[in-house]
Amino acid sequence: NSVGKEIVLNNRRFRVVGVLKKWAPVPKFYDLENDQFGDPEDVFIPFNLVSSMQLHNNGNNNCWGPPPDNSFEGRLNSECVWLQYWAELPTAADRDAYHDFLDNYVKEQKKLGRFQRPLNNHLRDVTDWLTYNEVVSKDSKALVGLSFMFLAVCMLNTIGLILAKFLRRSGEIGLRRAVGASKMALFRQYLVETGVIGVSGGLLGVLLGWGGLAGVRHLLQGSQHYAQLDWSMVGLSLLLALLSSMLAGLYPAWRVVRIPPAIYLKVQ
Repeated sequence: NSVGKEIVLNNRRFRVVGVLKKWAPVPKFYDLENDQFGDPEDVFIPFNLVSSMQLHNNGNNNCWGPPPDNSFEGRLNSECVWLQYWAELPTAADRDAYHDFLDNYVKEQKKLGRFQRPLNNHLRDVTDWLTYNEVVSKDSKALVGLSFMFLAVCMLNTIGLILAKFLRRSGEIGLRRAVGASKMALFRQYLVETGVIGVSGGLLGVLLGWGGLAGVRHLLQGSQHYAQLDWSMVGLSLLLALLSSMLAGLYPAWRVVRIPPAIYLKVQ
């Protein structure tokens, strides 16, 4: 437990007051300027130490006017933006109230000669902020669309293959119907079969995906933060494979259980 112990950073001693649980958002929405897909920072310090310790930032600086002087206080009093501020607004009412606060602040500052541009404040949540900064490229969205189209093609092929598989067993189905098997019992059995096929295919797909991501991490340095497969993705993949196979098996199962058993009795 490191709480209460001291560390030295930049020739200054700091006391550890708390330790975060594992927290590694990908991408780092709070700092898109410095390695947005990298590891989070090792140490966080209180913001009120910036002024007293004259700590400089390592990131983006936008100024629309020269600082009054080259001192640290002059930089703080300049028309420069070097911070990203996040506020927790749980409800829509909190969001509206905070937006009104920002607008009123800008209007007040305009009376003092600041903020010459028209009023244009926006509040963006994490998702909107990532979209605004184009963290996820349009190519990625196109690839997601293509993957779902490929899934649809695979489902059509699966319907045809499962239907052919079940129709080859038409004689067996007719005989079982003749000796008392109900349509619903057969229907459930064939849905279970398609579900087993789907889960098996999903497991094979997870293995292939894991191997592909391992290749990506090997070829592209720095991709280990996003080219990875966690348990939630594995579960989602298996669930998608199961649902897709079940949907693909609905029509073949419905088709074969409607076959009149009398057609096959003489054959059997």
